Amino acid sequence: MRIAITADPELPVPPPLYGGVQRVIDLLVRGLVDRGHDVTLFAHPDSDVPCRHIPLPGSDSRDGFDTVKNTLTLSRLAVYQPDIIHSASRLAYLTPLLPLRIPKIMNYHRLPTVERVQKAMLLARNNSLAFTGVSQHIADRIRPYASAYAVYNAVSMRTYDFQADVPSDAPLAFLGRIEPIKGTHHAVEVSQRTGRDLTIAGNIPDDHEDYFQKYIHPHIDGKQIRYIGTVDDSEKNEMLGKSAALLMPIDIEEAFGLVMAEAMACGTPIVGFRRGAVPEVVSHGTTGFVCDSVDGMVESVQNIEEVDRTACRSRCEEMFSQNAMVNAYERVYRARISDLKSS
Repeated sequence: MRIAITADPELPVPPPLYGGVQRVIDLLVRGLVDRGHDVTLFAHPDSDVPCRHIPLPGSDSRDGFDTVKNTLTLSRLAVYQPDIIHSASRLAYLTPLLPLRIPKIMNYHRLPTVERVQKAMLLARNNSLAFTGVSQHIADRIRPYASAYAVYNAVSMRTYDFQADVPSDAPLAFLGRIEPIKGTHHAVEVSQRTGRDLTIAGNIPDDHEDYFQKYIHPHIDGKQIRYIGTVDDSEKNEMLGKSAALLMPIDIEEAFGLVMAEAMACGTPIVGFRRGAVPEVVSHGTTGFVCDSVDGMVESVQNIEEVDRTACRSRCEEMFSQNAMVNAYERVYRARISDLKSS
């Protein structure tokens, strides 16, 4: 297949440090190329991918002028006419292409607004536009208004080393942005109530420095509770692999939660709140525990040794690996191409 893929312009593919969407796109592009597909990627100029790469001239998705420049760059697909267009960037970039008969997939890594989906469907030629969400939680929100498929994100299984065993006093882990919606304060409470050590890693957004200073920093003692800042892939692999469990006390409707797949790739179970896609990613009782409160997290941490770390790695391999994701997108591409030909 001739496949055109678009990424948001802020970060290259792959990203140098953080950038979950760009990491996923990198795995997808490489997997498709390995299978012999002809792939073209529209992305940040510094992207380094094994396929045709067309740099996006605008660097800010929120800037109106940059949006116009990037939309015009993607409009060349009207002439190139690939078998399918897979957009993991702004829906606005597809505007000139929506009336065309070329099959198009709009990929959402977060909950879209209903109004945006409905507007796109009004502009799209009959049956030429469908959507994918990175979880059933997202796809279910779209299905009343358009065709939607769930395709889970992936992590590189080569990046993360499987740790079959950890010491009985291994620490808990929290990895993510340090802000209220991520629930870092809940992780601190779980650590204190269970007496388990906690390693916290992640960036502190400028607008949440007060939150960190008030609710997190007073509890950091360098012994039971440690904050190690941001981590690269190697540091993340070591941190997650040596942890008894990853805490996911999320206070928003989680779209997917790539860090959960990263932890499971290391064999590390998850203890998370029942929000958004968490119950899809975590198999309760098998790869961790899905909880409704901090009390539930405390109880689950106390029973974390019941989880088989091999089962965590196996579930990640089966559902959240590069191979699983590429298989799923190939099925969606072929289904959309076939549906459009028959309509």
